[in-house]
Amino acid sequence: MQKEKVIIIGGPTASGKTALSIELAKKINGEIVSADSMQIYKEMNIGTAKPESEEMQGIKHYMLDFLSPNQAYSVADYKRDAKKAIKEIIEKGKTPIVVGGTGLYIDSLIYEIEYIDIKTDFEYRNKLEKIAEEEGLEKLYQEARKIDPKAMEKISENDQKRILRVLEIYNQTGKTKTELDENSRKEPEYDYKMFAIDMNRDVLYDRINRRVDLMISKGLIEEVEKIYNKYQEFPTSMQALGYKEVVEYLEKKTSKEEMIEKIKQESRRYAKRQLTWFRKNKNTIWLDGQEDINKNINIILEEIR
Repeated sequence: MQKEKVIIIGGPTASGKTALSIELAKKINGEIVSADSMQIYKEMNIGTAKPESEEMQGIKHYMLDFLSPNQAYSVADYKRDAKKAIKEIIEKGKTPIVVGGTGLYIDSLIYEIEYIDIKTDFEYRNKLEKIAEEEGLEKLYQEARKIDPKAMEKISENDQKRILRVLEIYNQTGKTKTELDENSRKEPEYDYKMFAIDMNRDVLYDRINRRVDLMISKGLIEEVEKIYNKYQEFPTSMQALGYKEVVEYLEKKTSKEEMIEKIKQESRRYAKRQLTWFRKNKNTIWLDGQEDINKNINIILEEIR
């Protein structure tokens, strides 16, 4: 039996994924499933570059804006909910288009990864957090690299959440994250066609810098302050790029100029990591983000015929 086609559009931050996906959806009677780990949160609009209703041009979007910023949400949760959305779109006779820059979310679909339920050992986590605070995250990063070098290729030395996850998985199962991932892959349910946007590095970095300036002018600082005051804690969502830097500014640990520069720098680094992630998938079909949108749509249409 022929599998239903699902289009995926990945790529780095500020590369034009939203605009391309909306034009494509209009052309092929499609609906969009977001694959962005921060656009899932309510109230986090400016810093996540969540598409506004006018921008969506009447195209239905799934997996946006449904979770409070103080709620946890795992990759396994995403895979379950995204597949439910994909099924719903197909049952309507429409084409699902998965769009976003969170490689982990996209991989959970295209490799059909079965996630085992590992309960958090809070005692061990507290111990790791204490080491990070007192001796530096670098120590845990190096320890995780010794245990699971393959998994750590995709993890930044500043990404505390995912560094701790690698160590916690090994501590609780005696197996590495890589081993568990490889043993848990199944035949995908759908025929996923993976596309990713690339562009000249200088052009991309300029777009990122301008996007950060726009976010500040649209009220990013006020958005973060409101969430931070409302929840009176430091939820996972506040570790998001652009949010944690503003929190540091609000706590008077940095100046406004330093904060803006840090968001730009971290966003450029993140874009670089996103591109590296998508390049690891040999089936990725690359699109030039500097090309006319219609040209890229035609490439996609050719490939999915």
